[in-house]
Amino acid sequence: MSEPQSAYIVGRIPKLPPKFALIVMPWLMSGMMSGIISMVNLVRSLGLSQQALHAWPGTWLLAWAVAFPTVMLVMPVVKRITKKLVRLS
Repeated sequence: MSEPQSAYIVGRIPKLPPKFALIVMPWLMSGMMSGIISMVNLVRSLGLSQQALHAWPGTWLLAWAVAFPTVMLVMPVVKRITKKLVRLS
């Protein structure tokens, strides 16, 4: 059995309305992807070292600052291509 969903994120902070899913999902996806990819690239170039671990947060934030607007710009194109490749109904 699944638990009933709470109307709150944590504590008394309410969940966002459904219309925000169009921004929250790409924001989270771009953050996770840019974090993983920036870490992989740093480890590949610097090795698994203290230097790479210290450089990662700044590198990740810069990558995320580029990734999120990029995702928002290319999303309509990706949706159109997906509709041509996938039967959605």
